[in-house]
Amino acid sequence: MKQLIKLLLSTCICFGIFAMEHTIDHVYSQKEVPSYAKWGRIAMEKTKERFPNAEIVDYLHIGREKGVNTSTETFKLWLEEPKKEFGVFVDITFNNLTEEIIRIKFREVSS
Repeated sequence: MKQLIKLLLSTCICFGIFAMEHTIDHVYSQKEVPSYAKWGRIAMEKTKERFPNAEIVDYLHIGREKGVNTSTETFKLWLEEPKKEFGVFVDITFNNLTEEIIRIKFREVSS
């Protein structure tokens, strides 16, 4: 009888831990994706194209400048090459209605 109680108790504890972990994972998976995420991916892709020998080691969303017809998302990426470390500001200007990219501007800054 004691063995059965121990087995039931340990099963309940295991199930409770599993349910708790599942709930925590579910809550974390429901975090809202930031509005700039799409533009951040594009900034990283275009930076890799422009600097193919560099590795992106850091990423920062600076902000959005919203206009009537267009907006500009600005990011700062930190890159490392074999003998050089530097930052790049990436400005992505796009149409507010269609989200069509109008211009991507790169500004390199030294360390």
